[in-house]
Formats: sequence, structure tokens, C-alpha cells
Amino acid sequence: MSALFNFHSFLTVVLLVICTCSYIKMQFPAILEHRTGFRGFFWKAARIGERLSPWVAFGCFAMGASMIFSTF
Repeated sequence: MSALFNFHSFLTVVLLVICTCSYIKMQFPAILEHRTGFRGFFWKAARIGERLSPWVAFGCFAMGASMIFSTF
């Protein structure tokens, strides 16, 4: 099943994009300095990761726990 039709997979992809963009912006800030166009989407994801980092971290933890416990 595609990630577009499965909410759990879609949420996992969104959280991974946010975390990855935040990490890339911290390591290589010049890559995500454009706020418009295609890279603007990734800049916005990095801003969400920076400003809402406790909530994003909780979401990643909850997603990881749900993946671990859903296999049993």
C-alpha cells in the first residue's frame, strides 16, 4: 500500500522529512536558505523542526514505539 493511502505511513514520511530537513539545515545552512520554489518546502519543514522540536521529538518517539509494538 502506498504512503498516500495509509495514514501511518504518511505520518512517518512527514516526520522523517521534518527531522531530515532540520538536520540538514543545522549541518549545511546554505542548502536551505531559499524560501521560495521547490526548496522552500524543505525550508518550511526545517523551520517546523526547529520551532516545534519537542513536539516533533515526541511524534518520532511515539511513531517508533508504535512500530515496535505493532509487530508483536
